[in-house]
Amino acid sequence: MALEWLVIFLSCFAQLSAAFFNNTHPRDLELENRLLRVLLRFNLEEEFNTLLVYGEECVFHSLLRHLRVPTVIAASGSTNYNWSFSTSTLILTCESNAENEENSYTLLKLQRTRRLIYLQNTIPPESICRKYSLKEQHNIAMVKSNFVQSDIIYSCRFFQTPNFEEILFFEDQPVYIENFKNMHGSAIKTVPDLLVPRTMVYKDKKTGETKMRGYLANMMNTYVQKLNASLQFINITELGVKKASVIDIMNWARQDLLDIGTALSSSMQFKGTDEVWYPYLLTGYCLMVPVPAKLPYNQVYSMIVDPVVLSIIFVMLCVFSILIIYTQNLSWRNLTLANVLLNDKSLRGLLGQSFPFPPNPSKHLKLIIFVLCFASVMITTMYEAYLQSYFTRPPSEPYIHAFRDIGNFSQKMAISRMEVNVLTTLNNSHFREISEDHLLIYEDWSEYLVLRDSFNTSFIFPVSVDRWSAYEEQQKFFAEPAFYLATDLCFNQLMLFSPPMRRFLPHRHLFEEHMMRQQEFGMVALWKSRSFSVMVELGLASMKDLSHMKTIEESLLLDDVSWILKLYLGAMALSICCFLLEISRCGERWSRFWRRRR
Repeated sequence: MALEWLVIFLSCFAQLSAAFFNNTHPRDLELENRLLRVLLRFNLEEEFNTLLVYGEECVFHSLLRHLRVPTVIAASGSTNYNWSFSTSTLILTCESNAENEENSYTLLKLQRTRRLIYLQNTIPPESICRKYSLKEQHNIAMVKSNFVQSDIIYSCRFFQTPNFEEILFFEDQPVYIENFKNMHGSAIKTVPDLLVPRTMVYKDKKTGETKMRGYLANMMNTYVQKLNASLQFINITELGVKKASVIDIMNWARQDLLDIGTALSSSMQFKGTDEVWYPYLLTGYCLMVPVPAKLPYNQVYSMIVDPVVLSIIFVMLCVFSILIIYTQNLSWRNLTLANVLLNDKSLRGLLGQSFPFPPNPSKHLKLIIFVLCFASVMITTMYEAYLQSYFTRPPSEPYIHAFRDIGNFSQKMAISRMEVNVLTTLNNSHFREISEDHLLIYEDWSEYLVLRDSFNTSFIFPVSVDRWSAYEEQQKFFAEPAFYLATDLCFNQLMLFSPPMRRFLPHRHLFEEHMMRQQEFGMVALWKSRSFSVMVELGLASMKDLSHMKTIEESLLLDDVSWILKLYLGAMALSICCFLLEISRCGERWSRFWRRRR
């Protein structure tokens, strides 16, 4: 591209030289020639491939016919359309007051664009630089009408006194610099949201200064150090707020009351593309659910007795009874319902008990008895293993796997009014599945956070996956975890979190680059891993066990197996009744009674 510009310059120089020898305005031609060389230098420093010219006819317009570059001419000083060119642009302005851009989108898009202003009057460069700095446009260079004689390019320097610098064209010195790489202690205004662990504000005991820590605060601190700036905390009490929320900080950024908010606004809070900032975090928005309680010991038996397994055992009982009855006599004569259901060999065999072996058994009967014994070993071993494992470590009660199932559990979901408004505005389908009767909405954001930080297992809480990492670290000091992150219960699996910034922040690109570098070098992950220890150090968290663990008996109590004993006593009572009826010959008497009636 530089070679192409060199060819363009030489061809233009040849044309201008020819015109010069024809005695056509030699002074203007020499100025055009010198300005062409200036444009070539600018292109070598940073390539541009589009020109935007503001103002009425001037020397810049005569240059255009010699340049093979796409050009937009705004003679009125403003454009009536949104600047959507994705190319690198250079702005040429014919007078100090020629540029009067009114389109806010174009102003934002061209804020950092390099500008070259041609001054035909005696306006001091200092006032020009001051005027553009008020519009937060700092890449400004100027040439005067006597540029051919002076060879001086005036370049604005925002953080210097005077606010401009005279650069000779032939000097090896950059015309445009990054003004904000050294802010010379100038203030960057911010407001922290005081949400742990990302932003924790404290007073330095030695200096008495207000400082902040946390993985978001550290990013702000390092950025301020990088730019040689200072951090200025806005007095929010003057704005009528005691504790700033994310919504407050976003509104103040829109009103240009702060530069960069030490807070994170989620992508669900963006109302338009103009409010979308470069993301600092990519995370999910899910539910932290209390860990289900362990099943009581007295329900272990019912837990291992599955109806399907019982049905299979009953079918095996009937099959073994029928096979034993038939193979003993090779006839169906003794096949009755009572003999099938109350066959002692089949019952005792499946229960793993001994029973009398028939004399002189056939090969078929031996095979049936062998299969019966094998089935008894499998059944008794299975249930013994179940009992031992469940009594040692009882299983948990059911987990929540869907939003609509929250109503089937005793816990309600605690949520702040701000989160409800955001989810309702976005018409979140998962949130609509939760009944209002199972929501506990807190109007006060601080009160809600205190409740969530207390690990109250009576409630379910929405939480970002990023915030959950600190909760998970804290629960390592608990005897048992109180909550778990339900990754299948997420309102949003991928959510962007960005620091709010005012729209025309002139060093936005440096801040976004700083965020990217912190992520690339793993600094954010390091700060997040140390979040809980910093919270403990500042007294914002403790290592106490907040799990509210229930006391577990060291051994089984009689009450734990009471229902199985009651079932056993009931079966014994039924057996005794059957035995008494048998010895009293009640069956024979009943048969005689029916015979007489017939």
